[in-house]
Amino acid sequence: MKYAIVEISGRQFWFETGKYYDLNRIPTSLGKEITLNRVLLVNNNGEILIGKPYLDSVKVQGKILEHLRGQKTIVYKMRPKKKTRKKQGHRQELTRVLIENINII
Repeated sequence: MKYAIVEISGRQFWFETGKYYDLNRIPTSLGKEITLNRVLLVNNNGEILIGKPYLDSVKVQGKILEHLRGQKTIVYKMRPKKKTRKKQGHRQELTRVLIENINII
């Protein structure tokens, strides 16, 4: 099994080829190829490569499928005994990316 752990926008994701993942909004057009180069770890069928902090010889290629919004989360703030209540909703802007290939040079 081949997988990579990649850092994108301050978060770390476990990527496998042929699967799609929802990431924070990437400002590019639909159908465009992207290359993720902040690879922290790669498992190539049992051969593990660990970066310090990143692996320069590994690139993860993906394709942008769609831009969407995540599920609504409710933020509710209340101060007891003060009659102050604030209810607010939030939907995160997301980008769905299909991981096509993990290249080890």
